[in-house]
Amino acid sequence: METTVSTPVQNGRSTPLSAGFLDPVHDAQACFRAIMSVMARPGTRQKLVMCSEVPPEPLTPAAAAIALTLFDYDTPVWLDRPLMQSEAVKAFLRFHTGAPILSEPVEAAFALVSEPQSMIPLASFNQGSAEYPDQSTTVILTGQTFGKAQAVTLAGPGIKDTASFSTGPTPPVFWDQVVSNNRQFPRGVDLIFAGTAEVAALPRSTRITLTEA
Repeated sequence: METTVSTPVQNGRSTPLSAGFLDPVHDAQACFRAIMSVMARPGTRQKLVMCSEVPPEPLTPAAAAIALTLFDYDTPVWLDRPLMQSEAVKAFLRFHTGAPILSEPVEAAFALVSEPQSMIPLASFNQGSAEYPDQSTTVILTGQTFGKAQAVTLAGPGIKDTASFSTGPTPPVFWDQVVSNNRQFPRGVDLIFAGTAEVAALPRSTRITLTEA
C-alpha cells in the first residue's frame, strides 16, 4: 500500500496525496538541510534524497526532489518551455506540491529550467526590491554536471578566502549575467544547480570572478 500524506485544499478539507518521498517527513527534511547547506557554503555540493516516484521527463529526479522540498501552495513557479509543454510534469508538480504554475517569470518565487543552455536571461526573473530583496526568484538549473566546465572563482559569505566552481551546461553569456546579477546585492536572483544526485548553489551575495579560458 502506497504511503500517503494529507495536504490542505480549499473548503477546509484535506485530501491524501501519494508521497513523492519514501519517508515524506524525514526525506524532505534531509533535502532541505542539503539545500540550506549549499546556500550557506557556495560552491560546495551535497547529496540529495531521491523521490520514490520517478518523475516524468524532462523533469529530472534531483529537480523533482528539490521541488517537493521547496514548493508549496504559496510559491508560484515558472517552468521553461520543455517543462511547460509537458502536461505530465505540470500534473506531477501540482499533485505533489500544490504550487501554482505561472507563465510570467517575473512573478515566480521559483523557476525550473530543464534546458539551461537556452534559458532566458536572469534579468527576466523577479530581482526583489530594496525593501523586500527576499522576494526575488530562485532559479533552479537542472541536468548539471559539476567540475567539467570552465571554472569561476567565488568569494564572499560562507567561503574562506576563495573557492573554485564549475558546472554546466549553461548559456555562453551565463556567467556575465551572474556577475551582473550579484552586483545588485541585496537584490538579485539566487541560483540552485541540480546534478544527477547532488545539489550546489550560488546565492546573490557571492562575488564571482571570471577566469580566462
